[in-house]
Order: sequence, then structure tokens, then C-alpha cells
Amino acid sequence: MQPATFDIVISGGTLLTMSAKMEILEDAVIGVKDGRITLVDKSRPVQAGKIIDATGCLVLPGLVNTHTHLPMVCFRGMADDLPLMDWLTNHIFPAEARFVNKKMVYDGAMLAMAEMILSGTTTFCDGYFFENQIAEAVQACGMRAVVSQGFADFATPDNPKYEKMMAAAQRFVARWISSAPMITPAFFCHSPYTCSPQTLVNVKAAARENGILFLTHLLENKDEIETIEKRYGKKPARHLLDLGVLDQQTIAVHCNWLSPEDIAIFADLGVGVSHNPVSSMKLAAGVAPVPQMLKRGITVGLGTDGSASNNALDMFREMDTSAKIHKVTLLDPTVMSAQTVVRMATIGGARVLGLDSLIGSIEVGKQADIIIVDMNQPHLTPLYNPYSQLVYAARGADVITSIIHGKIVMENRRLLTIDLPEVMNNVHEIAAYVRTAMSSR
Repeated sequence: MQPATFDIVISGGTLLTMSAKMEILEDAVIGVKDGRITLVDKSRPVQAGKIIDATGCLVLPGLVNTHTHLPMVCFRGMADDLPLMDWLTNHIFPAEARFVNKKMVYDGAMLAMAEMILSGTTTFCDGYFFENQIAEAVQACGMRAVVSQGFADFATPDNPKYEKMMAAAQRFVARWISSAPMITPAFFCHSPYTCSPQTLVNVKAAARENGILFLTHLLENKDEIETIEKRYGKKPARHLLDLGVLDQQTIAVHCNWLSPEDIAIFADLGVGVSHNPVSSMKLAAGVAPVPQMLKRGITVGLGTDGSASNNALDMFREMDTSAKIHKVTLLDPTVMSAQTVVRMATIGGARVLGLDSLIGSIEVGKQADIIIVDMNQPHLTPLYNPYSQLVYAARGADVITSIIHGKIVMENRRLLTIDLPEVMNNVHEIAAYVRTAMSSR
């Protein structure tokens, strides 16, 4: 009997499947054919066009970043150490109005995707302007993405007239909803304080009509609670509930001030949550009650937010921070175990994005989105518990190989789908223009 033939075989590593049983397989072999995982087993003879020796490495599903704003890499470090509303109103919104255009979005997205691939992310959810350019960059890089066209009740860089936003968004969905299998279009309302009730209702209705996700920032800081209560006489989550925009196709981002009542609402309706601990810490916005959410069965994934507030796109930092911030906040070292956090960064994130039937675990039949982490390093020696090592000791730069949809996009730390020097130079040029323009005001 001839050995099975595959496009790619990964052998010799320790496999964290992230399946329902959370199996860990030593000396595993993973076979990939036509973009899918077709074999998961103990090591045995196989034939493949490409064999990757993962001896001394951890093999796991690619990480899922459930919330970011990719082009904001162009504003990385531009406005730090500020309160959220000051940062947004006096720095970010003016910079976006002045400098965001199609080229900036595409070039920024390319650099952001290089950073993500180099740190183990294979799937992300973006919410911004000019999302057609984001999707085009995704195709060029070979990543998997949910691309969410942004809405707000003011002129945005891609739609100077608010009245044209919905028509443009519908064209965006029509272009991408079935033409690119690794791109999933969605709609993103910036927040309840920048979107009127009518905007929220209209955008959610359009999302339902198209069968796509609806995302919004929610309960990011205390100012939001005061603003919404003053305008509408109710708290933000109750406001969205009464508008009818909360359901299983809704992702609420941040949720730092979710109350027990809000948690019950989310659990009952199946609302997904994107937890962005590093960004929230830096902006002193609050700490989301994630352990309480998980206890109620709410699906929670991890996100980095944008580089203007994080300032990196490294999901390993998010895992480490997420585990530690809840321990110290609750004064309980047993909450948010390393295994829980890795689950949030993989299958949990996939579930939040509605992609868990395709990605998030290494199982036969799923898409081959796989990363390999080199454990042969001083800071990762010795290895007792792979989950603990990933969360508390590893960093994004320890990822040496990344496979997305059965295609190797990084091998031995070398990007194969992105010209990194060119991409970095493009963003340097954008930053030089921004710096000059701002200094001449």
C-alpha cells in the first residue's frame, strides 16, 4: 500500500489541536491537500510535495485577531498617553479626516498584514474606511479576513456625504460576498455615540438582509455610559437591545463596562465579544469582565485594536495580558488559565467571527491555517506545559512558519507573499508626509 500523498506535510512537532477535546499530540503528522487538513495522526510515512520538519516546535491553529484597524499602523506612536476621548476627538479623528485615502489604507494594510503574519495571526477582522482597498491587500497577502465597512454620523474619508455611505457599503458587499473565499464582508458602526439610533437600525437591517456580521465598539469607557444615558436615558447595552441590533450576528468590541444585566442579555441573545486588553489598558478605558462572560457562555475572542492605540499587532502580547490582567483585577490567580486564553485566540476567535466550521482548530476537513512556533530557544526552555509557554513566555517573533489556506506565507521567518522592504518604505513615506503636514499647521 502506497503512503498517502499531500501538498504539505508537517511532522515531528507537538500539536495543539484546539478541538473540543483539546488533544495534544506528540510527534504528530499533519497532511494538507488542496488547502484543507486531510490528515491528523501520530507520525507515520507520508509523501508530500513539501515536508516541514517541526521537531522541537509547537504546531497550532493560526491566531485569530477579532478586532483591528489595519491602516492605523500609519499613525503608530503619533498620539500616546492620552485619555480615550481626547485621543479620538483631538488627534485620531482629525488625522483620519486629513490623511486617510485609498493609497494610505492599502499601504498601511500591507504593513499591518506583514506584522500579523510575522507574529502568528492568520485571520483578522478589520473595521475602517476604504475597505475595498483592505480586501485587495488581503488578496495580495494571502490572509483570511472579515473586512467591515465603517459607518458614522459624520463625513468619513471614503464618503464625504453621509447619505452615500449605505449605497457604497452595499456595493462593497456585492463585490466581495461570493467572489473571494478568504474574504468575508461585514458592516461596522463605530459606536453608539457616533451613530444615531436610526443609523444603527439601518445598518443592522442591511447586515441582516445581506446575511453578514454587524460590529460596533461598545462600553469602551465610562464617558460612553454618561453620554448615552444623557442622550437616551438608558445605558449603552440596553440602548442597543431596545433598538433590536443585538443577536448572534453582532460582535461587540471592548465591553469594558458590561454590567451583570448586560452579560445576561448578551448570553441570552448570543452576542459575540472581542476583548482588546492591551489597547484598553493603554487608554485606561477599563477592564472587560471576561471571566464572568465566559462563565455565562458568551463567546469571547481576542483582538489587538489598531496600532494607534496598542501599538502593536502581536496576539501573543494579547494572550499574556489577557491572562494576567484578570488575575490581578480579581485577585485570583486561577482565573483565565493559559489554556483558556489560547482557546480565545484560536477557536474562540473563529467562533466570534462565524468561521469556526472552517478554522480555529486543526482537524480533518478544516482549512489549513497553521502556525509553527520554535521552542528551541532560551526563553522557552524547558517545556512542561505548552499552553503556559505560549501565553507567558513566547512572543510573536517565535513563530517561524505560517500556512494559510494550505499556502505557506512565511517560512523560517521569511515572508513569501509580501515585499517587506517595499511595504515599510511606503509607510515611511506616508509618515514623512504626515509629519511635515502636521508641523506646518
